[in-house]
Amino acid sequence: MTSIETITLEVADPVAAERFYTAFGVAARLRLRASQEPTTGFRGFTLSLLVSQPADVHALIDAAVEAGATTLKPAAKSLWGHGGVVQAPDGTIWKVATSAKKDTGPATRQIDDMVLLLGVADVAASKRFYLDQGFIVAKSFGRMYVEFAGGSGPVKLALYRRRALAKDAGVSPEGTGSHRIALGGAAGPGPDPDGFTWEATSIAAMP
Repeated sequence: MTSIETITLEVADPVAAERFYTAFGVAARLRLRASQEPTTGFRGFTLSLLVSQPADVHALIDAAVEAGATTLKPAAKSLWGHGGVVQAPDGTIWKVATSAKKDTGPATRQIDDMVLLLGVADVAASKRFYLDQGFIVAKSFGRMYVEFAGGSGPVKLALYRRRALAKDAGVSPEGTGSHRIALGGAAGPGPDPDGFTWEATSIAAMP
């Protein structure tokens, strides 16, 4: 079964980005490299951190904001649980969420799962592409949303319609230029139907 083995964020200042992601608590889950590729507006993806309780949502959101992130959606209760959205100084959008309504203890900032959501033009077409690459569907809601099984990789992959994903993140769906992200795994090398770049794991793993 295919899975995402690495996520590389392309940033203008890797040193500053490393400081931010260390303070946020996710540096060990990412690779960073310098890039000056032009990019404007929504980059077509978000990264979600799933935690066990509301206290951890607030702790992680607060840590990100204190480190320089911009709040797109404050952490708050909703019908489905608790969550908030921030944008890192490098432009990456992060959502922190839990399905729990109440805390069961003090915040630990422990992350249970990390999900990469790609905003795509045609969910069915992108789903076919990833099935052909060896991914296995875990959840599917027609032409709206698809989530793949995580396999051995540290990050789960999901597909969402681009406009719906932008709305969920609290930003305009408009955007041009580089996605500023590269995915490492057996699906590489090459782009997917929406231009997200896959690299062979051995290449992506190089410092």
